[in-house]
Parts: sequence; C-alpha cells; structure tokens
Amino acid sequence: MISAAQARDAVEQYREEGYAVVRGFVDGDELIRLQTESRAVYDEGLKHQATYRHGNLNFQILPEAQFGKRYVLQAYWFSWVNKYFEEFRRNPDYLKLLEGLIGRDIKQIAQQLHWKPPGANVTGYRFHQDLRFRSQSEYDTVVDATVTTGLAVDRATRENGCLQVVPGSHKRGYLALSDEGHGQLMKGLTAEDELAEVGIDPSDIVALELEPGDLAMWGLLTVHGSAPNQSGHDRAFLLSSYVRADASPRGEWAFKDGVSTPLGDTPKLCKYDKLFEEPGPSYDTTEWWK
Repeated sequence: MISAAQARDAVEQYREEGYAVVRGFVDGDELIRLQTESRAVYDEGLKHQATYRHGNLNFQILPEAQFGKRYVLQAYWFSWVNKYFEEFRRNPDYLKLLEGLIGRDIKQIAQQLHWKPPGANVTGYRFHQDLRFRSQSEYDTVVDATVTTGLAVDRATRENGCLQVVPGSHKRGYLALSDEGHGQLMKGLTAEDELAEVGIDPSDIVALELEPGDLAMWGLLTVHGSAPNQSGHDRAFLLSSYVRADASPRGEWAFKDGVSTPLGDTPKLCKYDKLFEEPGPSYDTTEWWK
C-alpha cells in the first residue's frame, strides 16, 4: 500500500515533468501473485495461432511460422478472462494516485500487458505521444483528463528495453512524432534527427529503470518510447490508462465517486471502434511486421 506522501509526491512530479515513478507500488506476496497471473495471461494467449480478438479482449501474436517460436507481444482487456486482473485494475492504490489528478469518477480506457521476449526482435516502440491514439474531436477534453500507468512485472532495464521519457515534453503541445506513413510504432526506431526536428535533445531522455512492483505514470502529451529487448530475459509491463469519467464517453468504469466498480455483463467501447459491429471471436493474420 502506498502512502499519502508518495501519492502527493507523484502528483507533483507528474504535473511538473509529465511523468512520475512510484517505488514499491506492489510488493511482497502481492507482487508474486501479480507475476504468476501475468504468466497465466501469457499462457492463455499462446493458445492462439494468430492475433485473436473477442470483444475488447485481444492477444497480439507473432506466429512460429515466421519467428521460429510463437510469441505473445501484447494482451488487451484480459480482465474478461482473468478475475485477478479484473479486481487489480481498480485497486484502491490506483485511486490514491489518480484522484489528485483526475478526480474520483474514473473510467479505464486501456488495459494492456506488454511482453518483450528475447528473440522476438520487433519489441521496440518509436518515440511518440499517446494523444495520437485519440480522435481530434477528443483532444481538448481528454489531454488533461487522462493518466497512463505502467507497472513493472519484471525488472525493467536499459538492456531489456525499459520505458524512456522526455521530461517536460508535455508542456510543448502535440509534436506529431512517428505520425508519418504507416504510423506503426513497432517498425524501426526513432532516429535522433527526428527528435531534433521537433526540438528534443536526445540527451534529455530519461530511462525509467524499474524494479518489479515499481510504477510509472505519464500523460497523453509526454514523449516516450523504448528500445528492443537486447537481453536474455523477458520484460513484462502492465499498462492501465484512466480517464476522468466526464471527459470521455469511452471506457469501463473503475471508480464511481471513489468506489471500486467491477466490469458489467458486456464490454463498453474503449479502443476498438468496431466492437459492436464485429465483436468476434475472430483471428487477424495480417503480417504487420513485414
């Protein structure tokens, strides 16, 4: 359980620098359970031979035919198949951090587990701002009403591709990094001259090396990215993105007036725009990595 002082310090750092780190957000037996359940989600994803979607639930798969081994790169909204994560996403410690920034009526707009398995190769993320994933009509309402958190399930280091951020970049507006062409964040890496073109000095980049159980927070305008995993060890990272409820029609309730709120009987619109027209289950065999 984090302290009130930790929460205050995180809010202050987040407002000033566009990100914050909370050490020991999860520890002890809870950390062991988190790691065990994360592996269970990965194993669930391995049952699928290609990228799979059912409602908001989604497993992004790299098939063995092209990579020599089947990998799960990402899972979305696995709370629909995992009771532990359905409860964990609305852990009171999340509210303790978030209410100082976005209040007590909070929806969850994204839930993801990212893995960077050794040998998968396509595990880096170009530098970008998450506002690129919102529609332009939402920009004004969600930019200050959204907070994304990333929890280290495994140790996150420079070698295995930890999150990197640019402090203060949230004060510079939308910079359109990595918006050109295909827009695929996992194809290639951001060159230093791309950063320089928008006024970012690469020497300002901060690598957020985290111990298991540490948590990072960042905003929609915070420039961030990561390098591929160059180590021999996996790196699992749990992302949960939250929005002030009155700022967006999207999202699953997490807290209503501070009360932890479970998922309902059917999924709500979060990221997948075709949720109701194409609920699935279905497979996607697009070879996006080529």
